[in-house]
Amino acid sequence: MKKIKISPSILSADFSQLGNEIKRLEEAGADMIHVDVMDGHFVPNLTIGPPVIKSLRKYTNLIFDVHLMISPVHKYIKDFADAGANIITIHPEATENLKESINLIRSLNKKVGVSLNPESKIDLIKDILKDIDLVLIMSVHPGFGGQKFIPDVINKIKDLKSIKEKNNLNFDIEVDGGINFENSKSVISAGANILVSGTTIFKSNNGDIKKNIDTLKLS
Repeated sequence: MKKIKISPSILSADFSQLGNEIKRLEEAGADMIHVDVMDGHFVPNLTIGPPVIKSLRKYTNLIFDVHLMISPVHKYIKDFADAGANIITIHPEATENLKESINLIRSLNKKVGVSLNPESKIDLIKDILKDIDLVLIMSVHPGFGGQKFIPDVINKIKDLKSIKEKNNLNFDIEVDGGINFENSKSVISAGANILVSGTTIFKSNNGDIKKNIDTLKLS
């Protein structure tokens, strides 16, 4: 069984102290840093772009797990690769040619992720599962932190795990949205091996980040 990894979302961090927040996450045992990039078009919010990611890169050697919620995404992929992303995750609905975008990410020596919104079917990505490193299952509607977990996605995680095992594929299953101490166990049991969490990591237990990361890992 794969080790459970925690990818804290800096969407819930103190944006005036992002560099120090990332250092705190690394010291607390985070496996990677989840960076949500939103364009106010594909999702109803605006966050950060390549210059901010580039400026944060010097604060840690941890993997930057960059989730691009932008459309059209293809023309911006190289900018995020150059800024220091290690994993670049895109949505199939945000590109005119998913295979072309996957090949571009791969050509830039980055790991490739594809994300499914709660209403997006696995069928959208069945043909490219052999070509990617990670599937990010959204368990909330993307755009804002602090939303409640959508329980229906548990079945999607199980179905994805079944396809993975049946076809002997080797991608990570990451889940993002409303992850907390109550639902993390069922998400892991369903097949996820990477958990993204923002509010729970930064706010629970009076902001004891290490305790919160350890608790999620032991779900």
